[in-house]
Amino acid sequence: MNSQSDQQLLQDYTGGRSEAAFAELVRRHVDLVYSAALRMVRDAHLAEDVTQGAFVALAQNARQLTDRPALSGWLHRTAQNLAAKTVRSDVRRRAREQEAAAMNELSSAEPEAIWEHIAPHLDAALDALSEADRDALMLRYFERKSAQEMAQRLGVTDEAAQRRVSRAVERLREYFAQRGVTIGASGLVVVISANAVQAAPVGLALTISTAAVLSGTTLITTSIATATKTIAMTTLQKSLVATALVATIGAGIYEARQAAGLREQNGSLQRQQALLNEQIQQVQRERDTATSRSAALSTAVAQEQKTPAELMKLRGQVGVLRQEKADIGSKSGLSKVTADPEARKVMREQQKTGMSSIYSGLAKRLKWSPEVTGQFNDLLADGIMESIDLITQSLHDKKSRGEIDQLFSVQELALQDKVSAIVGPEGLAQYREYSRDIASTITAAQFETSLTGDQAAKADKKQQLLLAMREETRAALVTAGLPEDFQTLPTLNFRNIASEEQAELGLKLMDGTFERVATRASSFFDAEELKKFQEFRAKALENTRAMLLMNRKLMAPISQ
Repeated sequence: MNSQSDQQLLQDYTGGRSEAAFAELVRRHVDLVYSAALRMVRDAHLAEDVTQGAFVALAQNARQLTDRPALSGWLHRTAQNLAAKTVRSDVRRRAREQEAAAMNELSSAEPEAIWEHIAPHLDAALDALSEADRDALMLRYFERKSAQEMAQRLGVTDEAAQRRVSRAVERLREYFAQRGVTIGASGLVVVISANAVQAAPVGLALTISTAAVLSGTTLITTSIATATKTIAMTTLQKSLVATALVATIGAGIYEARQAAGLREQNGSLQRQQALLNEQIQQVQRERDTATSRSAALSTAVAQEQKTPAELMKLRGQVGVLRQEKADIGSKSGLSKVTADPEARKVMREQQKTGMSSIYSGLAKRLKWSPEVTGQFNDLLADGIMESIDLITQSLHDKKSRGEIDQLFSVQELALQDKVSAIVGPEGLAQYREYSRDIASTITAAQFETSLTGDQAAKADKKQQLLLAMREETRAALVTAGLPEDFQTLPTLNFRNIASEEQAELGLKLMDGTFERVATRASSFFDAEELKKFQEFRAKALENTRAMLLMNRKLMAPISQ
């Protein structure tokens, strides 16, 4: 099987569902894909997930790829697309800016030092190549094929294949030169050949082969970005980790910027709710089974003439089953995940990613060091996990709106004290102001793509929209008798999940603010922009309501 080409192995897999053929494909390419994923996501665990996702995609698209001369280029592009979903655009931008600044200081660095600076950009550079040039480069220096083997795989002459490779290397060299790394073509080849492909973790190939073959042509809807072993996680866990994490939802309700995108997002929410409902029904069936068994034993105790010992045994079983029923009914859908330390850790890291994205502007404005920024984001992530626990307990205990408000007020004060300890009183004041304006900032940023005119006109309209949002939000808080730092983005104010009554008030506050902003915007938006803003408003409310409901269902006891 080692002597077969990739195309022959794909044909064996698609024609006879040969698991051995697919396993050989994974063995051949797993190191290349894993190395690219690791460069892009910079996290070993996420790189494994991206690698697994790339081979799942290969299994699903195998029939369409049987005529492709080189799989390495396709796998690299697929891994890049999956990796992009794991890193928010602003995080990637900051990383590129930091690396670019460091590159400008390079002069005569050693090959190892040069690799450290080109590695974060190598995959983007490869993506910029034409498909033919990328395939040739991958075969020659990533798969380490001889010039003759490369030409045979591509179905071209030796000279034509070498021209493709030379052209690709030269374009890579120019790409890096523009970013401050000056290196000759031969030196670039040496650095890439020595470093671009490293061994994947032991056992990853076997895990991927099994997972991908099991998936077949089934559509995988769970995001690779949220990950830890997607194949091993239950449907409920996938749904939770992928879409129901409240911090990510807080930023995400506005992310679909056009009507079509918003409709797609709403459809995804509905599908996730259907999965959630299915899981809840399963737990309810477990509870009903316990109820039936308990009732049957109670009847046996009442009707049968048993010896005292037998009666005591039956009564003990009834007590156990009643407790089992109570335990099932009191647990929430989310508790199935948070009870697992590893899954809880994944959720917490997802919260940290969401918070680092939301508050990146604050960290940049105040010029926090990476250490301070990391401590700050850790603190916010821990606060969200505590909020999830508070919501779950509040829903279980059926606490009133006033009790819920008191719980979260105490928690917020404690969080502010911790923030102050990290960034000082001035940093705390800046944090509170920034948090107050999150809804306004996100709205202006997301609606920017719907604005018309030249660059200056768009910038002016965006600034006016931001100002209108801020002023109308603060006016609404005063009218409602709420504190000035009350969080008006419903999905980041956890009271709205713990209290349905509070959620309705939060949605009403949000809608009223949008309405007043739309009235003001008539002075600087044209008719088409106003129409789009009203669509934006309607969909934002619809999606926010759906996300609040989903989170409440996840955190409420099954019996409620």
